[in-house]
Amino acid sequence: MFKKPTLLLLIFIGHCFFAQISFAQNEKNYLNQKLTTEERVDDLVSKLTLDQKIKLLQYKGSSIKTNDLDIPAYNWWNECLHGVARAGRATVFPQAIGLSATWNAPFIEKVASAISDEARAKYDHFSALDKRGMYQGLNFWTPNINIFRDPRWGRGMETYGEDPFLTGTMASSFIKGLQGNDPNYFKTIATVKHFVVHSGPEQTRHRFNAEVTNLDFFETYTPAFKIAIQDAGVYSLMCAYNSFRGEPCCGSSYLLEDILRKRWGFNGFIVTDCGAVDDFFKDGTHEIVHTPEEASALAIKAGVSLECGDIFNALDKAVEKKLVTEAELDIVIKRLFAARFRLGMFDKKGDNPFDNIPYSVVESTKHQELSLQAARESIVLLKNGNAFLPLNKSVKTIAVIGPNSNDEEVMLANYNGFPTTIITPLQGIKNKIPKAKVLYARGSAHAEGAPSLEIITPANFFQDASGLEPGLHAKYYNNISYKGEPVISRVDEKIDFNWMDNSPIKNLNEEDFSAKWSGYIKIPVSGEINFNMFGAEEYELLIDGKSQFSFSSIYSPGYKSVNLNFKKGEIHKIDIKYASRGANAQLKLSWGLPDQNLKLEALKIARQADVVIMCMGLSPRLEGEEMDVKLDGFDGGDRTEIVLPKVQQDLIKEVKALGKPVVLVLLNGSALGLKWEDENLPAIVEAWYGGQKGGEAIADVLFGDYNPSGKLPVTFYASVDDLPAFDNYDMKGRTYKYYQGTPVYKFGYGLSYTKFSYDKLITKEVFGINEEINLSVDVENIGEREGDEVVQVYLKHLDSKVAVPLISLKAFQKIHLNKGEKKTISFTLKPSDFSVIVENGDAVVNPGKFEVFLGGGQPNGKNSSVLSKEIELKKEPKSF
Repeated sequence: MFKKPTLLLLIFIGHCFFAQISFAQNEKNYLNQKLTTEERVDDLVSKLTLDQKIKLLQYKGSSIKTNDLDIPAYNWWNECLHGVARAGRATVFPQAIGLSATWNAPFIEKVASAISDEARAKYDHFSALDKRGMYQGLNFWTPNINIFRDPRWGRGMETYGEDPFLTGTMASSFIKGLQGNDPNYFKTIATVKHFVVHSGPEQTRHRFNAEVTNLDFFETYTPAFKIAIQDAGVYSLMCAYNSFRGEPCCGSSYLLEDILRKRWGFNGFIVTDCGAVDDFFKDGTHEIVHTPEEASALAIKAGVSLECGDIFNALDKAVEKKLVTEAELDIVIKRLFAARFRLGMFDKKGDNPFDNIPYSVVESTKHQELSLQAARESIVLLKNGNAFLPLNKSVKTIAVIGPNSNDEEVMLANYNGFPTTIITPLQGIKNKIPKAKVLYARGSAHAEGAPSLEIITPANFFQDASGLEPGLHAKYYNNISYKGEPVISRVDEKIDFNWMDNSPIKNLNEEDFSAKWSGYIKIPVSGEINFNMFGAEEYELLIDGKSQFSFSSIYSPGYKSVNLNFKKGEIHKIDIKYASRGANAQLKLSWGLPDQNLKLEALKIARQADVVIMCMGLSPRLEGEEMDVKLDGFDGGDRTEIVLPKVQQDLIKEVKALGKPVVLVLLNGSALGLKWEDENLPAIVEAWYGGQKGGEAIADVLFGDYNPSGKLPVTFYASVDDLPAFDNYDMKGRTYKYYQGTPVYKFGYGLSYTKFSYDKLITKEVFGINEEINLSVDVENIGEREGDEVVQVYLKHLDSKVAVPLISLKAFQKIHLNKGEKKTISFTLKPSDFSVIVENGDAVVNPGKFEVFLGGGQPNGKNSSVLSKEIELKKEPKSF
């Protein structure tokens, strides 16, 4: 029989009902995965105070914990140019310019996918330990898609070369590999940089104003960014230091709103280059405003969401002075949180497809093999007279000579991670032919005045504090300030440590630790000795109790050196201090001794050899970003000459004069002037900065286990006399599209150990102006071995009424052909491929005649079989 509820029961039911209502009211909507990202972001931002918003608009995103919010700290500064960088152990792939030389866009996506696997695994590892600092996040400030317009630019090695279409295509594949293909989540977030008209000189980048025509702007400087946005959906963009037409790029509404968002449909967030907002007002820079609050307001109003710097701390004053509104801050900060939500940072663990990638992927066998394949495909065979290469593996004695023969730093370039092992060319050659006698000599420094460094070992006269034992007495501490009793004391024979992902010893912190070394050093030769250190994050060298140099940076590892005059046999006290505050723990001490006759030793072993392999080129210590380098041919990371440094040229010529067969292997990040070398040496190989497996790849090519297939992504001019002024941003006379001279090696050029023939270029002769144009060609391998070929399509305007490039790359495809195999390769050109830039900057397709070229390189290039056909477009113009 049903009974009426008692009063107590009714009260209990009522409490439960109101508790449910209260719970629903207190539920944090920003954590509700059933809502849209926009709704979740709106809810979160609505709970933020002005001060909290200001802190979150800076790259060191603060942690916020209140009754309504639980936002973990997040540092937005991360790098992965050719592998996860500055975050401990990682697979290191060839430098970006080498990746571009593969001309293999689908493969580059695989490389980037491997990098993003490692990034995700590292992020999970760091987050589990509640480590949320620099280089521990999921958005990355890469790729660099500025146009490599001048080979003197030190940072050009970070780019994909001089052509906008190649750059955009390779960057698009890289971005897709980083960001993944899930419709709801990003695997990581890529950042295209530096927008825009930015490519040296490094010394003036904080004050330079680029004034270029609309033709150059829309034909050369912006297409790669447009492709990355519209084809790859890149979600982040970094604005450049320099000004464009009188406005700082990071404060230009024309660039960041009119072009990016309105014209191209960019819907991601914009980050400044580091310190770029400072340049709005600081002395000696753009100086367009007077105060930090004016600078901050200008950047926000232009559309910047994130500052790499601390000037945005002035946004409170900017709001107070009504230079910018809080509503305007809301617009840009919502773009940042949309990124974090789409990375899955506010969802349950395991709810996105990129969670739980195991840490074992980091530098896995699979990724190392991928790095090796990338290095192989990046190598460009520049010359092979009389089929000099490949070398016979039965060769008995080989001399390996040159400053890049056994330099591990050279293999890693810049913006790099650090692998467990690095295979240099010398090691690769030794591994390839273990039965041969392989002799080695450095032969020269990289450049006149640059030290030739070697690690100081006991044999180089280290003695511990007692003077009885070789090595230095070491003390390791479980803190970063050398406090308390050391965890362990021991003798270390040399200072050459890479502690990636590992503590130096058990019971020591993996990241936050310090160490001291002390002892004596016996001087082996009189003269000026260069003491050099490289490490992260903090170190100091003392000789006889006096500090010679110190280094401290949370941003990246760094070099320091000092020259000291000593006499042979002197004994000097040496002390070293080191502190690690991150996952990048490493330290190396080396020295360069005076009066070393490096050339004499090189000539000696060359005389004994059946063949000489000379590993020459440049070094990331000499070309790079705002570096403290003042040597003959180098200035602050940029170059003043493009030929090989004179000390290397002299060595090559003297070795060649011995009458020995010589192979020149180049390791560098930018084009070299090789006129003499091309005219006088039988074989030349361009290997770039090849990553951790670069030396193995070089040996594979030299001895025929891999058939080279790389093509140049830049023009190799003869000398700087072929170039306009470095600080002139007009494209006239630059790159294959506008240079009317004869380079040593053309853009798109590269030889193979086999031969390819082209036949039957098929296409219609007359098209409507809005039609797609289909092309096909037969490609056959007529040589004696299998190989890869890059089929390239170029277009030439024959009767344009406005200024146009001499020729333009419009399509390419890398294919594999076995010996005797033939394939029909097809391309489709869009109407926009035939467009020209008119005075107002619009791209317009006009009726007219064109010549289409299809082959293994540019028309009239060395050893390329190129077919051509004239076609005509008819009907009225169409604007894009």
